[in-house]
Amino acid sequence: MKRKLIFAGLFSVASAYAFAQAEVETNEVNQAFKEELEEQYNPNSINPIALYEQHYKVRVWRTIDLLEKQNKGFFAKNGEISKIIMDAITSGELVDIYASDSLTTKMSKEDFMKRLQQQGSTDYAQWDPAKDFYTDDIVTYNGKNYRSLQDNRGANPETSTDNWTPTSEGKAVNYVPSDVSNLQLMEDVIFDRRRSRLYYDVQALELSIPGSKTQTGFNQSLAWVKYKDVEKIFRAHPKKAIWFNRHNTAQNKNFADAILLRLFWGAINKVQNPDNETILETYIANGRPYREAVWATEWMEIELMEKEHNLWEF
Repeated sequence: MKRKLIFAGLFSVASAYAFAQAEVETNEVNQAFKEELEEQYNPNSINPIALYEQHYKVRVWRTIDLLEKQNKGFFAKNGEISKIIMDAITSGELVDIYASDSLTTKMSKEDFMKRLQQQGSTDYAQWDPAKDFYTDDIVTYNGKNYRSLQDNRGANPETSTDNWTPTSEGKAVNYVPSDVSNLQLMEDVIFDRRRSRLYYDVQALELSIPGSKTQTGFNQSLAWVKYKDVEKIFRAHPKKAIWFNRHNTAQNKNFADAILLRLFWGAINKVQNPDNETILETYIANGRPYREAVWATEWMEIELMEKEHNLWEF
């Protein structure tokens, strides 16, 4: 009887060990399968195309001037595409913002607000009841700035309206959405071998202020955002994210649909290359004039169209 009990106990232990070992192996296989899937599909794509289905792929950067007539549908007054993205960042709805198109280095909301400043704030002296103040002097009191209306001494800025008036002078001035009229769009151009057609897989957008609005005269980048995150915001706010159809307002569309339908125009700024250079940088490095770089951007557009035509054979 004792032998039977010992044998049953050993069998139970062996069975439990075998089951645990099988479970561990199953978890390892599932993890390996998950990692393989992650390698095959781009996590930043809305509709990812498996790597084994891609016959041709190239990454392209486009500069979209929202003030151009073809792009004005994305830049209607008080309905700018830049406004809905900026509002989402400042409200905390859009948490993940990035410093570059690598989409790896995150920015904080505070850093974004600093970049958004057109003019920094000025620190004025605190109001002192024992000091003489003269007309147009500016002081700070309880976090607010006040301008002196006349010579005075000991008059409290908050209560003495005859001597002081609140002023916004000295406060930081931020860029408004209508100033952010440049978008940089990064996308993958992929030819799907199974469906035998070309797809434009938008990866990210950059908010940028044109040089005409900045103090330096150069474009100023505010932030990069994943298009996958932005597309969700467009869908979540159908009454705000409206592409305006100037010819037929019955056919206004959501920003996400307008981008999907390619209702924008953007000049090609860069095509993925080993030196990570823009087309302009490549031409300047080779001593070529600026006008040739402009022609090259158009020529690159034509080459992509020709590539699509040739790939239809597959």
